[in-house]
Amino acid sequence: MKKLFVSAAAFAVLAACSDTAETPTPYEINEAELASHIKTLASDEFGGRAPATKGEELTVAYLTKEFKEAGLSPANGGKYTQDVPLISVETLGAPSFTISGENGTETFAYRDDMVVWTRRAQTETSLADSELVFVGYGINAPERGWNDYEGIDVTGKTVVMMINDPGFATQNDALFNGNAMTYYGRWDYKFDEAARQGAAGAIMIHETKPAAYPWNTVDASWTGPQFDTIRPDGGASLSQAESWITTDAADRLFKLAELDRAALQKAAETPGFKAVPMNLKAATSFESKVGNVNSQNVAGVVKGSKYPDEYFIYMAHWDHIGTDPSIEGDGIYNGALDNATGTGGLIELARAFASGEQPERSVMFIAVTAEEQGLLGSAYYAANPLVPLADTVGGINMDGLNNFGPTNDVTVTGYGNSELDNYLRQIAETQGRVLAPDAYPEKGGFYRSDHFELSKEGVPMLYPNSGNDHKEKGKKYVAEIRKEYLRVGYHKPGDEYSDDWDLSGAVEDLKLYELTGRLILNSRDWPKWSEGSEFKAKRDAQRKGK
Repeated sequence: MKKLFVSAAAFAVLAACSDTAETPTPYEINEAELASHIKTLASDEFGGRAPATKGEELTVAYLTKEFKEAGLSPANGGKYTQDVPLISVETLGAPSFTISGENGTETFAYRDDMVVWTRRAQTETSLADSELVFVGYGINAPERGWNDYEGIDVTGKTVVMMINDPGFATQNDALFNGNAMTYYGRWDYKFDEAARQGAAGAIMIHETKPAAYPWNTVDASWTGPQFDTIRPDGGASLSQAESWITTDAADRLFKLAELDRAALQKAAETPGFKAVPMNLKAATSFESKVGNVNSQNVAGVVKGSKYPDEYFIYMAHWDHIGTDPSIEGDGIYNGALDNATGTGGLIELARAFASGEQPERSVMFIAVTAEEQGLLGSAYYAANPLVPLADTVGGINMDGLNNFGPTNDVTVTGYGNSELDNYLRQIAETQGRVLAPDAYPEKGGFYRSDHFELSKEGVPMLYPNSGNDHKEKGKKYVAEIRKEYLRVGYHKPGDEYSDDWDLSGAVEDLKLYELTGRLILNSRDWPKWSEGSEFKAKRDAQRKGK
């Protein structure tokens, strides 16, 4: 990444920020207030904050009240909300998936072996005698000379594919991005590509390590109401049925086909892999509850004193998974860490900016909906921005704040992608901290949160996260906390607030994000994407002539 030379004005701001006595921020972000926001948003009363539920009503009302009381102006004319029209499609009952061939029939049970759904706006879905084809990773990437669909027509067929991409499987840095997942490794890309290829059905093989989450996360995330953007064709261009299957179910599937799954997966890691017909046929049928729903993004603004038409954005998603009534006992997915913490942090940042010295540029605070359903709220905002994206200088996304205490480092997911790193680094150094790249690039974190939707449209976005090196207890302590959270908390009812949380690290991070924003807001700088970034061309075209 090239060295960034920050303007003299920006350095003046940095100097002021480094002296606590001169920092023009009457409101001090603090642990008690942050904890209060998190406890409220993650309470059982809010029911897991699923879109189009009572939990959304409570959350939107809470955010609107907090933004208003903080002193933010409404970002959408006279409103703090932006309507996000969505379609809701919920698989009803417990449909089975039947695979048949010359050697017999295998029936896969809903939720135990597989989950299946449709994104089409249809109440009845039927897939019958659909030929199965193993398409490796299901990737068509012409710029990388890779096409798993080359030489085969999958129209009307059901494709079977693996999660992640060949770079992760081989750990070959010359293949895709090596250990770091690319967008081609993401489930949403793969299902969309299968549809573009004309597949009637799509089956994703789940494996915990390449997926970056266990089967119960799949079960929780792909059952119940599934939200999507409203498509002009009602989803007719999508596959009829999409599904995940467990690793054990995949073994049964390949055994029925008399195919060596391990050998085929190995073959799929090499360029030139050819899709393999499985000589099996798939069948499933199910009913869906379909309806249009209106969810909401919530946004407020502090107007700039000199350049009010230029904006820096802070964002976080307010939603989580909701409540699963089929679970005995506690079925509420409270989403305390994910993402009541980020939403609470957004409120605290709003308070700091609204009460402090007015920045020269404007700053927007936006809490987006339906992140857990595929970044839908941020995607809608990116397509229908409240301020022009060409006039949006950049932004910071918060998805899961530090709940275990201060760290020596700051993790940046997508480290090196843009010049924004340099601003973050300068403020981090005043805290005695260093920047560190994402410790788990194989999880594809940069493509899994809301900043990605704005990045795709050219806006430079930062996605910083909690560090990996606790100031007193070291790296092993943090690694164990994250491991335990993945086991009992991530997308599970166990993601609940605890009074044992140490939010001092979150407060330090929020102050870092605040001062980083001020550095940019009070300068004439326009941070750029780094050379080689897939988002650079879009931004260059966006800013051309300005």
